Amino acid sequence: MSSRALAVTAALLVSAFPAAAQQRRQQQRELPEGAGREIVQASCRACHSLNNVFNSTGYDRAGWKHVIDAMIALPAAQADQVTSYLAANFPPRHDRMPTRVTGAETVKVTEFLAPTLGQRVRDPLEARDGAIWWTGMFASLVGRMDPQTGEMREYRLPQGARPHGIAEDAQGDIWYTGNGNGTVGKVDPRTGEVTEYETRARDPHTPLVHPNGNLYWTAQRARMMGRLDPRTGEITEVQTATANPYGLQMDSKGTLWVAFNGPALDRPGGESISGSRLASMDPVTMELRYYDLPDPESRIRRLALDSEDMVWFVNSAKGRIGRLNPATGEVKEWASPSGPTSHPYAIAVIDDVIWYNESGMRPDQLVRFDPKTETFQSFAIPSAVGIVRNMFVTRDGNLLIHQSSMNRFGVVEIRKPMSQ
Repeated sequence: MSSRALAVTAALLVSAFPAAAQQRRQQQRELPEGAGREIVQASCRACHSLNNVFNSTGYDRAGWKHVIDAMIALPAAQADQVTSYLAANFPPRHDRMPTRVTGAETVKVTEFLAPTLGQRVRDPLEARDGAIWWTGMFASLVGRMDPQTGEMREYRLPQGARPHGIAEDAQGDIWYTGNGNGTVGKVDPRTGEVTEYETRARDPHTPLVHPNGNLYWTAQRARMMGRLDPRTGEITEVQTATANPYGLQMDSKGTLWVAFNGPALDRPGGESISGSRLASMDPVTMELRYYDLPDPESRIRRLALDSEDMVWFVNSAKGRIGRLNPATGEVKEWASPSGPTSHPYAIAVIDDVIWYNESGMRPDQLVRFDPKTETFQSFAIPSAVGIVRNMFVTRDGNLLIHQSSMNRFGVVEIRKPMSQ
């Protein structure tokens, strides 16, 4: 199936502009009365539901100021009033504290605040030239940071694109999934030109550039996998037999692997039935082979592969991490330290050691799992309001993470114990 390609000239640098305010409105609860209530309602609702406030774990004045400063620039008097109001009505709760596990490893986390406030930073990657790129979903932009100088540039995308993930091709172009307008697109970092391709899927999600030159992606609510040949503009999309295709990775042979954050379906694109699965996909035929998971209530957001092409995954619904042996179909799982509600989300493998986060906890924490010893260690994330939704392994063997709500991306430098 061919797509219509639309070339759009985009601004190279976006210094500051309001984050997109076209978020889907959820049913609102009423805020308590008090000075600052009207400002909170007007400011917060401009970008997200007030449910985000009610569902937070609450903060003191310093904590709320830290959160607000990452989202919106208010006049000093208004900021003080809002901070006081939120701290009084939504004080700290401790019912979602993580279980911290100590160990010999140490990490250094350095975070960077993206220029446009409230953009909802996510999915950072390291490009071939060492630059760090990210998406600003709510502001429909992608950003780039020069790690040598710290200079950041933001590239505006077509209105409503709401990019979810990004990937780099062999030419150094940056591809994104337009989760808000049903497109995939390419940004030329040299000129700022954006080329946009329409898809049948309404919500392209996670992209991957394959060594064959094609772009592949998951489409969660559309229950589809997609492929674009950039040389011809041809797009192929296939329905999946499990709901909510989400994470996407590639093994050493070039086979794609898909995580499903939803139940099995009675037919490709069909109705939900009992069961949970992972799948491999042939990049040529786009044929999917499904692997059933033992617990039908499992939900898998992300996955990663080790040096032997074992598939590691986060079982978000059950608070576990797991490993699939593709050769035998055997699945083994381990309970995450903070338990069934820890909601593991992003995952990566470095030197056959597993790294992931517990997004259901506050603060969100980074966790290391050594498969050889079957032991865990956890680490604090500085601005851990949440949430790390994806991780990227750098050429130096470090991690790139992000905190969407706090408008930040970060580098996790993994330091070896002194005895090594």
